[in-house]
Amino acid sequence: MQTLQDPRQQYPAPPYPQQPQDHPGQEQRMNPTADHGEQSYRGSGRLTGRKALITGADSGIGRAVALAFAREGADVLIAYLSEDQDARETVRLVEDAGRQAIAVRGDVQEEAHCQALVRRAVDEWGQLDILVNNAAFQMNHSSIQELSSAEFDQTFRTNVYALFYLCKAALPVMKPGGSIINTTSIQAYMPDPSLLAYAATKAAIANFTKALAKEAIEKGIRVNAVAPGPVWTPLIPSTLPPEKTQEFGADSLLGRAAQPVELAPIYVLLASQEASYITGMIYGATGGRPIA
Repeated sequence: MQTLQDPRQQYPAPPYPQQPQDHPGQEQRMNPTADHGEQSYRGSGRLTGRKALITGADSGIGRAVALAFAREGADVLIAYLSEDQDARETVRLVEDAGRQAIAVRGDVQEEAHCQALVRRAVDEWGQLDILVNNAAFQMNHSSIQELSSAEFDQTFRTNVYALFYLCKAALPVMKPGGSIINTTSIQAYMPDPSLLAYAATKAAIANFTKALAKEAIEKGIRVNAVAPGPVWTPLIPSTLPPEKTQEFGADSLLGRAAQPVELAPIYVLLASQEASYITGMIYGATGGRPIA
């Protein structure tokens, strides 16, 4: 039985220690340590027998979702860029839950790699039931003049093009009852000019989700998105200035950043048959800040 907790004090609040990292960042260097549900998430068989592909699954929200899916009975393909140590830990968590984990290294900016991820899932399992588009890139800049065309392109290729490539490859092999879940952001609705490119991609993802949902439901496949607010992941100390990292999440109504485990149950719901009447929706988990 879960005990009642004050959500304001449930997890560490800022100021957080200074901890600059090189992008894309590493989980083991984060202080405080992020909670992915290692000790707390309890499954109940809601995804038994399902096969899931999650991008950016080595750390952060992706790791928390992979862990939760596994404890709900799903096998997981863990797609990641280059963080081998983080990916190995996610594999361990999935396997400790008694499920199969497949880790695949590579860059989702490349269409061929995205197509290969879908083929790998089908070759290994004969099916793909859940696609979670979660990989993301961001950098912080004080002015648009600091944002290079190359970085703008990289942000869109990682956050939007990859989602397009994966959805296009996955839809033909997914069966009725399948689920696509995209990760957008509060930045789609309350954009910070220092995250100009990232915020624009997240707005595109929200729009893409709503449009694709209308087509995909003709095959019986639901498409939804989750819009997190500030979440304590390696992306934060590796892309934000130290002063912003220290106060990250302080402007939420809870006065703190979310932990990845606090997002995972939303992805589980949207992947499960319990969400059979939910499609084309954006689910906010922003610590009280509005997304409409």
